[in-house]
Amino acid sequence: MKKQTLYGCLGFLSLLGLVGVFTEARSFLAFFAFAVDFQYFFQPSDEMAEAQVTRAAARAFVAGMLVMAAATLGALLLGRYAPQRALAAGCAAGWGASVAVFALLAALYALRENWGLEHDS
Repeated sequence: MKKQTLYGCLGFLSLLGLVGVFTEARSFLAFFAFAVDFQYFFQPSDEMAEAQVTRAAARAFVAGMLVMAAATLGALLLGRYAPQRALAAGCAAGWGASVAVFALLAALYALRENWGLEHDS
């Protein structure tokens, strides 16, 4: 299976947004943001596109881990949460940060490619 097909499958996470439509849990509506990942099903697969997605994913992972650590430590040091709740809050913040960083970087790399600008590594 091609990597881009796997990235396109991330779009199916947007179906979790329907939980927010049919219930009172409106936080599930944020999952509709994953619908943009369906674009990978329709893009031609080439080495540059895979490298861009890999670069965005690596940077998003690192950003997510740093935000998770900072949020967890911040919650613990401020004494606002019990350790288990601080860890849960840190995991949620890290996950949200990694999704946001990946989406922004993937969009930036795609725009730069469309504009014909030089890529950095």
